[in-house]
Amino acid sequence: MASAVLPGRPGNLTSEQEEKLRKLWASIFQLCGVADDDSSSAAEILTPKNKEETNVAEADAPKKKRFGVFRKNRGDSKSGTSTPTSTDPPAAGEDDKYGQTKHFYETLANETPESIRATIWDMVKHDHPDALVLRFLRARKWDVEKALVMLVSTMNWRHADMHVDDDIMKNGDSFAIEDEKTSSSTKQVSQDVMAQLRMGKSFLHGTDKNGRPICVVRVRLHKQGEQCEASLERYTVYIIETARMVLQQPVDTACVIFDMTGFSMANMDYTPVKFMIKCFEANYPESLGAVLVHKAPWVFQGIWKIIRGWLDPVVASKVHFTNNRTELEEFIEPSHIIKELEGDEDWEYKYIEPIAGENDKMKDTATRERLLESREELVKKFEHATREWIRNSEGDQAKDIKAEREKLAQQLRADYWVLDQYIRARTLYDRQGAIQGGGKTDWYSAPKAAVPSAPVPSTSADDVD
Repeated sequence: MASAVLPGRPGNLTSEQEEKLRKLWASIFQLCGVADDDSSSAAEILTPKNKEETNVAEADAPKKKRFGVFRKNRGDSKSGTSTPTSTDPPAAGEDDKYGQTKHFYETLANETPESIRATIWDMVKHDHPDALVLRFLRARKWDVEKALVMLVSTMNWRHADMHVDDDIMKNGDSFAIEDEKTSSSTKQVSQDVMAQLRMGKSFLHGTDKNGRPICVVRVRLHKQGEQCEASLERYTVYIIETARMVLQQPVDTACVIFDMTGFSMANMDYTPVKFMIKCFEANYPESLGAVLVHKAPWVFQGIWKIIRGWLDPVVASKVHFTNNRTELEEFIEPSHIIKELEGDEDWEYKYIEPIAGENDKMKDTATRERLLESREELVKKFEHATREWIRNSEGDQAKDIKAEREKLAQQLRADYWVLDQYIRARTLYDRQGAIQGGGKTDWYSAPKAAVPSAPVPSTSADDVD
């Protein structure tokens, strides 16, 4: 399994890329109200270049402190050696196909700096903070302003549109099972989500030759109209977000197999396809390592021409067509190809229902609050070290600061996994034993058909200082 750090990731940045990363962090800090006191215009309101870009009814929004993240430093010099910040407000361009510039300004109009900061750090989870931020820089070809717009738009999508952290991952399938027994307004969504989980419309299992987690999508199991659109979106985000949980550093992308075995036009549904594309292009940037379209029938050729036209060229370049085991073996070891795909691994998908008591720690609000307070202190230390790193880019002091930031980033990762069991409902993959304590993932040692009778043990809050 490959473990080399790819270019543009923490630990493998050019000097120019590292400077871009500094600039983006400086802009994020201004937006969140934690920038240095002497950084540029931190108390001024950010105003779009033209109001057509946003159509935000700011007159109806409450007055809130704003940060002029796109104004130049008063001390900017021609040499460009001053503390990096962004310059002018970005205008929506031709590459803004999801209207993220508009969403960016709406977020600034409706959210406080404190809420933006909190949501960004919720989004970090167990990731290296730099690794998350670098995804947006790479996706926007190292344009700092466009990367900031994309990051804030994504943050708002997670928080205000999909409620990723405060609903989907917090409640999980255990909530859906209880909800489908009620007469609530969300009952249909819960029923449809559970139907997809139980049938295994898609699932995570194993890794490819590059150590990327594999997600298999059984296209034949989807029938247009069988599940409501809201459930399809919720299910899609749940699977993608769960895949984040199984990434093992330095791997930061996944391998998705669309198994087209038995495909017919009854399985074709453009609406969820468009949503999935938007997720990966707009809200989970740089998350796809490879997309394998396996055993596509001839009828799919015309469909692919349409779908390819919707894809960003970079995403489209990651799509490969495979027709047999030999072609799959170019990407996955034979021993890691499941028998369903004509491989050697004797494994099949079986959904394990939630286990009584598996989420009991989420009821321990006192411990959760204590852990959140401890995490907040770690975040503040990382922010402080980052401000020092922004100011000091060269010399021995810079090396010491970088080392301290890296140490804190690893502490944040370990700290998340202590907190995890208090804020995230257990998933099928926790029950399987694939997701283990401390963020470790093991697809191949867990019993193939065993169903645990009790919650899988995980790191205790008392085990970490």
